[in-house]
Amino acid sequence: MAEDIEDDPAMDARRFAALAEAYGGDLRRWPQAEREAASAFAPSETGQAISRKAGTLDARLDSYSVPHPGKALHDKIMRTADRHIVRRRRQRFWWLGLGLAGIGLAGAIAGLALVTVATPEVQPDRYVLDANATAFGDAGPETIEEDL
Repeated sequence: MAEDIEDDPAMDARRFAALAEAYGGDLRRWPQAEREAASAFAPSETGQAISRKAGTLDARLDSYSVPHPGKALHDKIMRTADRHIVRRRRQRFWWLGLGLAGIGLAGAIAGLALVTVATPEVQPDRYVLDANATAFGDAGPETIEEDL
């Protein structure tokens, strides 16, 4: 494997320029395997030109700073976040209410089905339709006296 590294061709301008674009003008940032060949190529006239160009870009990038957000932007972000949180809480509340209503409706349907299935189909001897008739029989004052 050491023989393969020694057999690698020397650094050329195209390879040096590609590495300078990727890693900048400072050779300490370059991959360890490329540093020795780059150090040999850097003193050449082409190597110095490429290194100067990459160094100028590095200096510009290093000097760039992002300004801190102002108070107005901070306040706007916080108001938007507060509105979002309130909206989510309201949605959660309505979904909870809808779920409880669904559970109540399911219970009512289950109760109706149970009463319908469990109630015997016994026909009374006589059946009188009047204003006092209920599903459980007559509940009027006349029926109370008749049964006594």
